[in-house]
Amino acid sequence: MGRFHRRSFLQMGGATVAATFAQTFLREVAAIAAQSESRTIADVKHVVILHQENRSFDHYFGTFRGVRGFGDRFTIPQANAPTVWHQRNADGEILLPYRLDSNVGNAQRSPGTPHGWIDGQLAWNRGCFGRWPQYKTPQSMAHYTAQEAPFQFALAEAFTLCDAYHCSILSCTTPNRLFAFTGTNDPFGKGGGPAIDNTNDQLGPIEEGYRWTTYAERLQAAGVSWKVYQDVADNFEDNPLLGFRTFREAAANAPDSPLARLGASSTLTNKSLEGLRRDVTSGALPQVSWIVAPADYSEHPSTSCPAQGGYYTQQVIEALTADPEVWSKTVLFVTYDENDGFFDHMPPPCPPSYDDNGVLAGASTLDDASERHPFGPFGPGMRVPMFVVSPFSRGGWINSQSFDHTSIIRFLEARFGVIEPNISPFRRAMNGDLTSAFDFVTPNTRSLPTFARLTRDDVDRIRDGQEQLRPIDGPLGGAGIMPQQERGVRPSRALDYKFEVVSRVASDGVALDFVNRCGLGAVFHVYDRKQPEEIPRRYAVEATKQLSGTWPLTGGAYDLWVLGPNGFHRRYEGASDSAALEASVDYDASNDAIIVCLKNTSNTAKTFIVSTNAYSAESSRIAVDAHGERTVSLDIASSGRWYDLTVHVDESKQFHRRFAGRWENGKHSTTDPAFGFIDAVS
Repeated sequence: MGRFHRRSFLQMGGATVAATFAQTFLREVAAIAAQSESRTIADVKHVVILHQENRSFDHYFGTFRGVRGFGDRFTIPQANAPTVWHQRNADGEILLPYRLDSNVGNAQRSPGTPHGWIDGQLAWNRGCFGRWPQYKTPQSMAHYTAQEAPFQFALAEAFTLCDAYHCSILSCTTPNRLFAFTGTNDPFGKGGGPAIDNTNDQLGPIEEGYRWTTYAERLQAAGVSWKVYQDVADNFEDNPLLGFRTFREAAANAPDSPLARLGASSTLTNKSLEGLRRDVTSGALPQVSWIVAPADYSEHPSTSCPAQGGYYTQQVIEALTADPEVWSKTVLFVTYDENDGFFDHMPPPCPPSYDDNGVLAGASTLDDASERHPFGPFGPGMRVPMFVVSPFSRGGWINSQSFDHTSIIRFLEARFGVIEPNISPFRRAMNGDLTSAFDFVTPNTRSLPTFARLTRDDVDRIRDGQEQLRPIDGPLGGAGIMPQQERGVRPSRALDYKFEVVSRVASDGVALDFVNRCGLGAVFHVYDRKQPEEIPRRYAVEATKQLSGTWPLTGGAYDLWVLGPNGFHRRYEGASDSAALEASVDYDASNDAIIVCLKNTSNTAKTFIVSTNAYSAESSRIAVDAHGERTVSLDIASSGRWYDLTVHVDESKQFHRRFAGRWENGKHSTTDPAFGFIDAVS
């Protein structure tokens, strides 16, 4: 296989060549066809999991085309700030996201930020956000582009990227990795938890450590082969199994036992993945594998960098593709244990918080006690990137179903039948199992040409060159400039999200019914724009169930802002004199159209104005008689079933409804065509 000449590399510049190598290498990998026999998940014979360190989704992919990034129009309302990206520091000064620009400074070796349990809760602010830099430092607003993270961008373009994948807890590495390896952090403290910080993150005394059962032990008991690929002497304390008494005892007293050999021993050495490659080429790759990177390649801020992390991921893929037949039936999950302190704008799907009076702000249809700490909900935490890399997931897809680290275990459950009872009912209901990111029926519909790859020397050259530049310690030239997300769409997987919010307005308040008609749970976040300092209510609604909430009028008016999965948005604004007016939406499957229903139960005729805010520029004036009802149909086929419309009433200036999202009908679509465009409607 050919390589670029070293002189050409130096002449072209490290970042440019890194992008070229990444894209072309991954085209070669994507050209390997899936071995599709049963056309089900049973065709997957090997699952490999690589958890890297400390990167948020917006931090890496806010500018990436087709994801819910910097072009998101429906974000958390802020008190005394235009958007959620206008975050304030301890002095009350606004900071916007700013680029870690490799052209002007050391973007690769950027410093880390606070990322513990307390600062995580304070920055999240029970869902209000607002003062992220105050608790996470100004560096928390830093982000990259494709120039600084070329391999990561190329990986997303070649395979599947999940843009609603969350870390599991609003805290640091070990608690998140415990969720990833065991499904829990022991919330009731029965086995040494609840784990909220980096305790027991390496081998220690046998009489100390966690005492609940890990998923590796369940696999072992079920006869499913597994292994942790690591160098115990250089694993950046990222293998949480070493904090469990069973593994500590095995390492000390039974070195030939499966727990010691497969989970607590060095199966890789000298920063090399040769042990993984050897297992692939000899037919010894286990059914389930976890890979723990050495510190230099962990992708952790300061310690490592995007170039080194991307190179290590490339090496994992090269090892797995050393035998194309093995790769043809393999799934590789690449994600990040937590977001460090880097900002992400999406509200995580947490259970309701308690307000200052000890009253639950919202409700759940199921018992969520295992998700609660006295200081606040454990999680899920902020979004982190998740790459689904496999012959069954190629093609540059975006998947927007809600996931967290326990979703990986649930994928293993779906494939190997080994159930993890540690996963809470809340997480099972509100997060998916990652199977929606795959095509097991017709996976071999896209192939790409072959080219060359990047070498370790090339990556070291990029890193060393960056280290000669000055640090980028904060926004260059002030408070930052709102970055522009690349416009355009990508293919997007169909999701089983079918829900609606029904409003009922009376003279003294407004009620919302959260109706879930689908097979997936969903968390709805409700922000009261009349009381912007109040914490949002959250309604966690299981599949086929519903919840209701009521809000009193503030000064005779209401303005409620609802956010749900995959861009679902509703806004309900009005006053007591508009209680007789209402608008709702439904889907006409036969015509791929939105049906807008307009109701007027007053004693006089009203004129409704229905306007589209994106995808087209339509506006209709519709007269509705007293005690009457009319409908209007709007085509959404041309926009991939994405819709965004507002309803006003001439005779009631305060009445305002907004409906936006994507209507699901079981068919794949595209990402939101309006990402990257300025929203002109407040």
